[in-house]
Amino acid sequence: MVIGEADVLAGVEEVARRHLDWPGPLTRDMPLVETLGLDSVRQLTLVIEIEDRFRIRLDDQDEASLATVGDLLDVIGRKVAARAPHDR
Repeated sequence: MVIGEADVLAGVEEVARRHLDWPGPLTRDMPLVETLGLDSVRQLTLVIEIEDRFRIRLDDQDEASLATVGDLLDVIGRKVAARAPHDR
């Protein structure tokens, strides 16, 4: 399944609004931790909700590589594209 970056960004913004009380738009260059005020609990919430929203699993290496919103968008896009057809 191919999903456009705009759709991924809209999904991430929805998760941020609903679960992290983020009021505004997100852009690729925004730092995740600082922008969303992520402490360990909020980071876990973000990961779980992203996994649920996009039906993917983020491993420790994925999480360690997430510095910006753009990094998150890239990982989500790659994971969604790699899903097997029966997983959709």
